[in-house]
Amino acid sequence: MAISVSGPVLDQRVSHEQIVFCQHEASGLRAIIAIYSTALGPALGGTRFYPYHNESGALADVLNLAKAMAYKSALAGLDLGGGKAVIIGDPAIHKSETLLRAYGRFVQSLNGRYITACDVGTYVADMDIIARECSFVTGRSPEYGGAGDSAVLTAYGVFQGMRAAAEHRWDSATLRGRRVGIAGVGKVGRRLVKHLLADGASVVVTDIDQHAIERVRSAHPEVDVAPDTDTLIRGDLDVYAPCALGGVLNDETAAVLTAKIICGGANNQLADDRLDKVLAERGILYAPDYVVNAGGLIQVADEIGGFHEARARVKASHIFTTTQRIFRLAADEGIPPAAAADRLAERRMAEVSQLRGLYLATQL
Repeated sequence: MAISVSGPVLDQRVSHEQIVFCQHEASGLRAIIAIYSTALGPALGGTRFYPYHNESGALADVLNLAKAMAYKSALAGLDLGGGKAVIIGDPAIHKSETLLRAYGRFVQSLNGRYITACDVGTYVADMDIIARECSFVTGRSPEYGGAGDSAVLTAYGVFQGMRAAAEHRWDSATLRGRRVGIAGVGKVGRRLVKHLLADGASVVVTDIDQHAIERVRSAHPEVDVAPDTDTLIRGDLDVYAPCALGGVLNDETAAVLTAKIICGGANNQLADDRLDKVLAERGILYAPDYVVNAGGLIQVADEIGGFHEARARVKASHIFTTTQRIFRLAADEGIPPAAAADRLAERRMAEVSQLRGLYLATQL
């Protein structure tokens, strides 16, 4: 069954357009789709497959992620809104063809208001299965005309954002000679390592998955390894790059972090919105996560109209100038970078949404 709830629900802080709870008993599917905004176009966002402790935790995550996707699309200059989906369960245990196809039918029932793609716990091959029941899927394999793994341009975009942060902090758009700590070397983090080493940075990594560490060390034996994230953030770093799950920046980590820049691929890095101001007061430059990690979104969005790798990469390279613009606005208006990014995103969504009132003959 699917229960669709429109407008503010659950508490007064929820401002999403639509929340859909999906359940298919035969396959074991339990999923939530959240659409934050379609002001700029259909909501695009990945499907996260994760063993949440309960439905409340899953709901909180999908609401935050959907909002971030709307802001991410706006600042990436895309004519797309923001949405997200979560499937509750351990993908190693619960993922199956039947479950994915059942999920695809729920996405299809939204008739294009939501377009799905890969996220934590889902992969290109999963999108190909979902697409057997659904027309609104991107992030597909090249065999089906897709772009493949969106982590490629996600990592590239994070690197561009990091270059912009380095220029703002040290007047040089390079990480050469800087020490960068990466927490999480999965799909995005391990690709970021390659960009940083090529730019002349020294890199230290950590991950709860020892196989991920071994894969990075095998390809790049010069990379150092920290035993855990706490050790990493307390170490001697110039840049801290969170590239795993969100909520890693809290009062405790903000107090002990040595890095002067935070720039990584994880979504929703701030456990509390006020931490952006706390970091700024400590002299730590925070590159808003949904700005710098937009490369993957740009990649899968480009696929909708027929993927062209060079075109998508050029669009992702603009993350550098967008990040610069946010830092300038923050400095000019005396506000933290995340607040500046939100302001720019909200302005674009508001301005473009006003156009929807203009009559077009194609609306007939």
